[in-house]
Amino acid sequence: MEINERLKELRAERCMTLKQVAEHLEISLSAYASYEHGTREPSITLIKRMCQFYEVSAGYLLGLED
Repeated sequence: MEINERLKELRAERCMTLKQVAEHLEISLSAYASYEHGTREPSITLIKRMCQFYEVSAGYLLGLED
């Protein structure tokens, strides 16, 4: 599973909108949407913040582990 699919799955599990997640991560809605659509890849710094927010490991988020 790719990072964009994991992001969609994690957000859906929390019943959050794209806007809510983007606001929490302090990035634009369009930036976060592009990560979920797979048209852009997040930086290492942002991946760390996403892992903390979703309470998952980087390995899980990157699709290296289940």
